[in-house]
Amino acid sequence: MSRLVQPTRILIVGGGGREHALAWKLAAEPGVNEVLVAPGSDAIAREPRVRRAAGVDPLDPLAIVALARERAVELAVIGPEAPLAAGVADALVAAGVATFGPSAAAARIETSKAFCHDIAAAAGVSMARSATFEAAEADAARSWAEREATGRGSRGVVVKADGLAAGKGVVVCDDAEEALRAIDELMDAGVARLVLEERLDGPEASVIAVCDGRRAVALPAARDHKRLGDGDTGPNTGGMGAYSPLLDLDENAIDAIVESIHRPILRALARRDLEYRGFLYAGLILTDDGPRLLECNARLGDPEAQAILPRLAAPLGPWLLAAARGALPLDAPSRIPTLPTAVVAIVTAAAGYPRSPERGAIIDGVDAAQAQGTLIFHAGTRQDGPETWRVDGGRVLTVVGRGHDLAEARDAAERAADVISWPGMQRRHDIAARLPEPVAATAGGLR
Repeated sequence: MSRLVQPTRILIVGGGGREHALAWKLAAEPGVNEVLVAPGSDAIAREPRVRRAAGVDPLDPLAIVALARERAVELAVIGPEAPLAAGVADALVAAGVATFGPSAAAARIETSKAFCHDIAAAAGVSMARSATFEAAEADAARSWAEREATGRGSRGVVVKADGLAAGKGVVVCDDAEEALRAIDELMDAGVARLVLEERLDGPEASVIAVCDGRRAVALPAARDHKRLGDGDTGPNTGGMGAYSPLLDLDENAIDAIVESIHRPILRALARRDLEYRGFLYAGLILTDDGPRLLECNARLGDPEAQAILPRLAAPLGPWLLAAARGALPLDAPSRIPTLPTAVVAIVTAAAGYPRSPERGAIIDGVDAAQAQGTLIFHAGTRQDGPETWRVDGGRVLTVVGRGHDLAEARDAAERAADVISWPGMQRRHDIAARLPEPVAATAGGLR
């Protein structure tokens, strides 16, 4: 394969659990001198060779550009979706900084559910049957939802806010009553446009690829758990846990998904003069008729990142830099090399999450959990003195267990999460507990 070059000074924009995992991974790679994170967090700043720029607004393109120039960064990596929508990647590219993260226009693949459906249709990628409604069309939206939810063979309706919602603007409804309530609640909350979809049946999967505008190289697949409670109960959240690998999605299937979903989407975007350089996240449902696309995200998933990055067997920085330059090697493999290990990530969340997270509680057990050999990635914490961590967000910590297989990784994550506590802490106890049967080896990689 053509030689890849490691950037020595890297800027990460963001400060959550995903960005902590990225900083942990990149800072430990050979040849990296400094990873700068804006705004970062107290926990991120404790990683070796990592500095935080606490006073820099991640949504201010000019401030991010000034920081990149001051530190002479060789690669900027955009973590969350909000800076992408704010045009931070556009400003960095205009300033001549190699940037891994799509333009605001290309990031609409995530920030607009309607745009995602348009691009998927143009690419020939199968999604759920859907309809889009403006706020003034609430009655039409209710009628569509009632027809869909009561039709023969219906499994329900999915109601989505068309815009940034931090992973929580999706309501999965079992029947018409739930769908009508979700429509009214989102409209009352000021959502300007809704996308309604048929509800599909099957396990979900996240397949994320590193893209340079034309080519795509896959990361290991993962499975995210969005619902708050055990057994996939309760409201949707930003994600309560994830695991990798997937027993029902083998390497052949991942190759087929990238070929049939990621690359056609890149081509469809390119036909609109949108060169997509960044992580392209395909949220899939594995139906009896094959994988169907549920959504696209314009960044690395959270908490999928915390489950995926510890499995990589190769430095990530060179891949991101090559993609940022639009120059992934022509002879690149279809997947980034991966360790033959398993990872289970359990998210701990604040009391009141996802609606009204309570902040300020003292967190017990972080050091004890790390002493067991697990990874702890901080999403919503602040340090109060040298020994004290406090809750400072909705999703607070991601506890990551590793093992030879998913059972061993899950046991490590559960044991470590058991020693962490604060008043009202929420977590699931069934991440990777109910696993599908391993996929039979086939050309397509699916049963």
